[in-house]
Amino acid sequence: MAKLAPKIKLNNGREMPIMGLGTWRSFESEAYQATRNAIDIGYRHIDTAFVYENENEVGRAIREKIAEGTIKREEIFVTTKLGGIHHDPEVVERAFRLSLNNLGLDYIDLYLMHMPIGQKFHDDSNVHGTLELTDVDYLDTWREMEKLVDLGLTRSIGLSNFNASQTERVLQHCRIKPVVNQVECHPAFQQKQLRAHAKEHGIVICAYCPLARPQPARNWPPFLYDECAQQLAKKYGHTAAQICLRYLIQIGVVPLPKSSNKSRLAENFNCFDFELAPDDLLKMETYHKGVRTVPFSGMARHKYYPFNDEF
Repeated sequence: MAKLAPKIKLNNGREMPIMGLGTWRSFESEAYQATRNAIDIGYRHIDTAFVYENENEVGRAIREKIAEGTIKREEIFVTTKLGGIHHDPEVVERAFRLSLNNLGLDYIDLYLMHMPIGQKFHDDSNVHGTLELTDVDYLDTWREMEKLVDLGLTRSIGLSNFNASQTERVLQHCRIKPVVNQVECHPAFQQKQLRAHAKEHGIVICAYCPLARPQPARNWPPFLYDECAQQLAKKYGHTAAQICLRYLIQIGVVPLPKSSNKSRLAENFNCFDFELAPDDLLKMETYHKGVRTVPFSGMARHKYYPFNDEF
């Protein structure tokens, strides 16, 4: 049996594995094979989204692994997300059922609002929408997501790309608390203040781009390529990527690394058998630069654009 990741308890009492497979920019056969390989390796947390256009392939891989007896449905934690074009309250449930049908599952473990900003709806096939942004209040969208929990369609709901003040506003008006806020987080963008706010309210931070979208040709990011990174890798007998993922886990963040390479998938997952010493955690903190790799700059003028605030 594959070695599994430990789990973290969410504020509604449910549990989520502390490592997940990210599938952003994994399309069709790539997403399908990556999901199958990940499950064989031991991943039990799979993250997708309506706008990734791969729910069908991810769902097919999961269903096949259930049929093969590799996993049971209750052993896999599946996350997907409400796209910006579906923020209008009257279409939230229909949008969810579309994702559920794409995945071919009976329920979703975690459903996130992908952004606090809505986009004008034209049709479901225009998954990315346009930059025709709307003024739909994300609180109205959230109230419809709460109903999905009532219906038993999703076990938990949460946020993505929300800043602290927006999260606070949801907390002040919600009936069901968000369990997660999924944001960009890695050693070069550590989200220290947002993490502190989330922890205060029992919200788990999940990290997309936990390796900061590496560019080996230019030795970016430094925490994977510089001398300090190599020294830490040598000290612990693990790769710099494993050091990074372990760092995120130790500061309470759930990383969602993406890869379509089976050996890299296995490498990313193999970070549960060691622990970084306190002084090495401090070394990792020195990599913080405060610059996002995914700024969503096309939305920057919207009143709900989350990244104008400091955190």
